[in-house]
Amino acid sequence: MNWPDDADGDVFRRLLKHGFNFSKSYIVNYNVDFDTWPPSRSALDLLRSMYGTLEIFEQEEGSAGYVQFQIHGPVTYESVTTMQLQTSSRMAPYGGICESWGVLQDES
Repeated sequence: MNWPDDADGDVFRRLLKHGFNFSKSYIVNYNVDFDTWPPSRSALDLLRSMYGTLEIFEQEEGSAGYVQFQIHGPVTYESVTTMQLQTSSRMAPYGGICESWGVLQDES
């Protein structure tokens, strides 16, 4: 596999190193960070209309709050980066950006 030399490519290389099965579909968690907390109701409504259920992680001492949504499907560099770009574009007017994601690997 030849992924770009960026943060997302690094994640894919780590997944490969740990035996991730790229031929399966998984639930991918995407996180949306906002310049100000809490995010506006309009931003949350738009995210819900795009992705359905949201989980809101409130600010805690030492960590910023964020909003998380999930997408089920194949885990590819293209799908992950496209999702981040599309979400960031839609959230930009609300001070939001989607730069982080995660997936749990099956235990073998």
